[in-house]
Amino acid sequence: MQNLNIDSTPSIEKLRWIMSQLRDPETGCPWDIKQNFTSITAHTIEEAYEVVDAIEQNDFAELNKELGDLLFQVIFYSQLGQEQQLFDFDSVVDSICEKLIRRHPHVFGDVDLNSDAQIKANWENEKSKERQNKNQQKDLSILADIPKNLPALSQAAKIQKRCSHVGFDWHNINDVFAKIEEEVLEVKDELEAENICQAALSEELGDLMFAVVNLCRHIKEDPETLLRRANQKFTHRFHGVEEQVRQSKRDFSQHDLAQLEQYWQQVKAEEKQSDD
Repeated sequence: MQNLNIDSTPSIEKLRWIMSQLRDPETGCPWDIKQNFTSITAHTIEEAYEVVDAIEQNDFAELNKELGDLLFQVIFYSQLGQEQQLFDFDSVVDSICEKLIRRHPHVFGDVDLNSDAQIKANWENEKSKERQNKNQQKDLSILADIPKNLPALSQAAKIQKRCSHVGFDWHNINDVFAKIEEEVLEVKDELEAENICQAALSEELGDLMFAVVNLCRHIKEDPETLLRRANQKFTHRFHGVEEQVRQSKRDFSQHDLAQLEQYWQQVKAEEKQSDD
């Protein structure tokens, strides 16, 4: 890569040059030099979540910065790939360009796909072909190549999506909800057993969560996003409860559950008033 002026106009080439300087064995940064593919994966995950958090907070100034951090992760992996003669940034870009063009024949070709369902089906068919070509197996499982380190909710949704693509899915939302009710009853049965089997209870709770993810998928909602929102809502309300406790001049140990629930309901009522 050509030498660039550090004060030159920001560009992808400047970023690549900065990365090459950071990795220079003689003059680079000691921390950057010792990194490898595995060592920076945790940073990649963290940066991706920080992008999502900035979007959910509507903090677009922060999003601008976080997207830069995430882009730097791609540049870092590309530099490592180039050093090991595995791939480089140009091949990464070429790969995604080829994939996007191939997966959108209704935009870049003469295929007529008019509905969301047709577009989705074509997308899944192309992904299936890619998996088959990658593994060079005709009898490759529909569930092959689902990342094992995905968050569990996202992994469950992806498993269900793959199965749905081949017709293994409920077609009626009432059937989906009935499955949740069935799983709730099975959890209840385990809890009411004379001798609770923790393994069986854990299994039934997992089945219940899997069924709830299926409902999220059927109503076209991302379960990971929904749970994050629920976490944020609970955290906000609990902060309100903490404020009520502080105003009472007593700590939590001096409150019973009924009093804390009263604070909780007060926070909810104040939220509703502010929304109105």
